[in-house]
Amino acid sequence: MENTKQTNLKFNIIAIISIIVFAFALSPKTLQNDTFYTIKIGEYILNNGITMQDPFSWHNLSYTFPHWAYDVMIYSIYNIGGHLGIYISTIVFASFLGIVIYITNDKLTKNKPMSFILTLAALYLLKDFIAARAQLLTFILFALEFLFIEKFLETNNKRYVFGLLIIPVIIANVHVAVFPFYFVIYLPYFAEYFISLLMDVPQLIIQKRILKMENRLLNNTKESKIENLSKKINALKKKEEKLLKLKNREPYKIKVTKRNNTKFLIIIFIICIFAGLLTPLKDVPYTYLIKTMQGNSTQNINEHLPLVLANNVIFAVVLLFFVQIITFTDTKIRLCDLFMLGGLTVLAFMSRRQESMFIIMCLPIFNKLVTSFIDKYDKNIVNKLKSSILTFCGVIITFGIVLIISVICYNNKFKNEYVSKSSYPVEASNWIKENLDINQIKLYNEYNFGSYLLFQGIPVFVDSRCDLYLPEFNKDVRVFDDFLTISNLNSKNLEEIFNKYGFTHFITNSNARLNIYLNAKPEEFNRIYSDQYFNIYEKK
Repeated sequence: MENTKQTNLKFNIIAIISIIVFAFALSPKTLQNDTFYTIKIGEYILNNGITMQDPFSWHNLSYTFPHWAYDVMIYSIYNIGGHLGIYISTIVFASFLGIVIYITNDKLTKNKPMSFILTLAALYLLKDFIAARAQLLTFILFALEFLFIEKFLETNNKRYVFGLLIIPVIIANVHVAVFPFYFVIYLPYFAEYFISLLMDVPQLIIQKRILKMENRLLNNTKESKIENLSKKINALKKKEEKLLKLKNREPYKIKVTKRNNTKFLIIIFIICIFAGLLTPLKDVPYTYLIKTMQGNSTQNINEHLPLVLANNVIFAVVLLFFVQIITFTDTKIRLCDLFMLGGLTVLAFMSRRQESMFIIMCLPIFNKLVTSFIDKYDKNIVNKLKSSILTFCGVIITFGIVLIISVICYNNKFKNEYVSKSSYPVEASNWIKENLDINQIKLYNEYNFGSYLLFQGIPVFVDSRCDLYLPEFNKDVRVFDDFLTISNLNSKNLEEIFNKYGFTHFITNSNARLNIYLNAKPEEFNRIYSDQYFNIYEKK
C-alpha cells in the first residue's frame, strides 16, 4: 500500500513538472487585444466602481462590465509586474489548467500514464485559447465542475456540493458570458437519469397490476375466479421476470446507470440558478448571452463562426478517434458520456469557441473508453507502463520528449515583444497623444486595435468589446454594423456614415481597404502620419 502511494506520488511529480514546462512553452508572450481593455477596465473599476457606463469610447454608452472581477485581478497583476506580470500570470493559469485536466482524468480513470499523455494533448489542442483572457480562468472552473459532478455522483461526498455551489458564483463575476454554460454540463446526467426512470415504468405498471389482482384474489370466494386470477398473476410475474432480465442486460454499446444521487444533483442545479444574483451586475448573467446571440457579432467574429472540419484537421482526427473506439471495439460508453460527447460536438460545429469545451470535457470520456478497452486484455498494463516510466531511463526519456516538444512549441518566444508593433499602433498612439487633442477629436479606428488605443487613454470609435456597440445592449446604436460597412467599403455612401459620427481623424492599418480609399482622396483626407504599419488621416 505504501509502495503504491509512493509510486503514485512520484508519477504525479513527474507529470506536474512536465505539464508546467509544456504550459510555459505554449503560453504566448505577446498580448491579445482583449487584454488591453481588461487592464484599463480593471483600473477604472478600482477608481470609480462599477458605473454601468463606458468611459472609453466617445459614444457615451452603457456597459455591462461582463468580467469585472477578472479585469480587477489582471489590472492588479499589471500594476505590480507590468507586461511581464501578465505573461507570468498566463503561464500560471495555463499550468493550473493542465494540472486540473490531469487530476480530472486520473480521478475518473485511475490511469495515470494515459491521463498524463492526454493532458499534454489537451493543452496542445487548447493552445489557441491560452491567453490573458477571462476564458482561461473559466476553463479551469468548468474542468473542476465536471470533476465535482462525477465525484459527487460516485461518492455522495458533501465537499463536492460546496464546489458546485461556489463555481457559478465565481463565473457570474469573472466571465458572465459563459454563465449559462455552467448548467449545460448538468444536462447529460439528467437525461440519463430520466431515461433510467422511464425504463422502470413498464415494470412498475406490471407490479401495480399484480398488486391489484392480488387484492381481488383475497376478496374472492369463487373457485373459478380464484383460478383465473392466479393464472393472470403468474403470467404477469413471468412478464416481470423477462423485463428484469432485459433491463439487467446492458446494450452492446451503451451503459445506462440509474444513480440515485442525481436527484440531489437536480436540487444543486436549481439552487445554482440563483447564483447569478450574487453579482453587482444585476440581471446581466441571465440576459447577456441571449442578447449576444441575437446580434450579428457571432456572424462576424472569428471565434464565434461555425467550425469547418476541412480547416481544422486536428479536431477531425480527434473525432475520428472517438468514432473508431466506439464503433470498432466492444467498449461500452455511458449514456451520459454519449450525450456529453454528442452535445459538445454539435456546439463545436455551431461555434469554434466551443471546441475548447469539447476538449476539456470529452478527453476524459475518451480516456475512460481507452482504459476500459485496455483492461479487457491486460489489467496490469497501466501499472507496468507506470513502473517503466518511473525507472531512471523512463524518467530521462519522458522529460526528454516533453522538453523537445516544448522547445519546438516555444519557437523563440523570448524574442517576441509584449505588444506587437505590426498589430497595434504603438508609435502612432504616441504621436496622437503628442500632436492631437484626444478629448476634442473623433477618431475612427479599426476593431482589432481599438483596445490598445483605449489602453493608451485615447477615446475610441470601436474596440473588441463587441457587445458594447450592438443595439441589443445599447438601443439604436449600430456602431459595430457601421464599422463593418466602413472597413469592407460596402456602401457607396461612406460619406454619410462619416458625417453621422462626425469623424475628424482616421487611423488605419496600411493594408486595410479603407487606407486605400482615404489615400485615393487627397482633396478630402490629408495623411498627417505614417509609419511601417499604420497611417493617420485628417478630414479636411
